[in-house]
Order: sequence, then structure tokens, then C-alpha cells
Amino acid sequence: MKNTKTAYFFLRISMGTNLLGHGLVRLVKLQDFASGMMKGFETSWLPQLLVHLFGITLPFLEFIIGLLLLLGLKTRIAAIAGASLIILLLFGCSTVENWEAMGIQMIYAGLFYVLISRIDDNYLALDRK
Repeated sequence: MKNTKTAYFFLRISMGTNLLGHGLVRLVKLQDFASGMMKGFETSWLPQLLVHLFGITLPFLEFIIGLLLLLGLKTRIAAIAGASLIILLLFGCSTVENWEAMGIQMIYAGLFYVLISRIDDNYLALDRK
């Protein structure tokens, strides 16, 4: 086995664990999370209804994308969905000038770049039978 396959496996598992964890902790307090998100975006020009809907949806997306990455199921689609989610988060954070969060999200964007661009290194995954 090549080191690149091992590295890809651990990156995929790490990103999956990260997103799954984000989703899980937010799902158990879904309304509080969505309300907190609305409060954090009060100064944004984004409609509060849209922020609330996104706050309700985000934990489910994180959980599903994280689970798919952990299992290595539909890995390419999961990685593209994760990268797309990061773009939405970047956009949202820009509307409230949360540059610190955007810096962290750019790290996620780079990691999703690796997951997408190195998909041939996917290993120990359900979609690599």
C-alpha cells in the first residue's frame, strides 16, 4: 500500500469525524443552535428566515456528509458537498465580517481540495470494493 493511500484514508476519516461531530452536537440542540445562528447574523443583510432555515439544515448536512466520508460511501459526492457547504459558510461569514472563522473555513476548503483532487487514493472505503 502506498503512503498516499494511507494519508488519504486518515484525512477522509478525520474530515468525516469532524463533520459528523459538528452535526451530532448540534442536532441534539437544534432549535438553540438555529436561534444562536440567527443572533449571530442579526447584523447581516441576510433575511433572518433564511438564516434560521440554514441553521436548521446545517447540522443534518454536516452529519450526513461526515457519515459518508467516514464510511467512504459516495466519497467524491460527499467531498464536493462538503466543499460546497464550506463555500456557503464562507459567504455567510463574510456578511458579518467574521474573518477569523473564514480563515478556519479556508483550511477546510484546502482539505476538501485534497479529498477531491486525490480521490484515486481513496482506500478502505465502501465505494472502493
